[in-house]
Amino acid sequence: MVYHFMLGPGWDAGCPGCSFLADHFDGALPHLEHHDVTMVAVSRALLAKIEAYKRRMGWRFPWVSSFGSDFNFDYHVSFTKDELAKGKVFYNFAQIDAANANDELFGLSAFIKDEEGNVFHTYSSYARGAEELAGTLMILDRAPKGRNEKTTMDFVRRHDEYENTPDARACCAS
Repeated sequence: MVYHFMLGPGWDAGCPGCSFLADHFDGALPHLEHHDVTMVAVSRALLAKIEAYKRRMGWRFPWVSSFGSDFNFDYHVSFTKDELAKGKVFYNFAQIDAANANDELFGLSAFIKDEEGNVFHTYSSYARGAEELAGTLMILDRAPKGRNEKTTMDFVRRHDEYENTPDARACCAS
């Protein structure tokens, strides 16, 4: 499984929404690996920037750089300035207004390698299609106030940027 993580060349930090999602799949690694599934993130940022951000966030999942390759462009999650200037880009299997895009967008793709070493692309999901990976959203959907959002995921912050975050360990300390 490949998560197309929004962290472009020159960005100072990863996308808050992608970071929120990564918090969820990082904890799933042992369970996925037990089922012969590898979860990896890919971004166009340089590897040094990726590794620094990964350390900051405390994540363990594999994360690679596609800098200098067409990988993210091939899966329609990265866009050149020229593409954006044309007013429309191809994302989520449709043409969307470039005003609703960015140089980087997110997605989830699945691949399988057969016994001969051939790699096949078997699935991709974009936009809100990846939100099922975020257990927090599923819990909020069942809570009395729901997500309580004015715009899509406007409440999400990087986990180290919430104000007055209570120490979760304090509730359980004896």
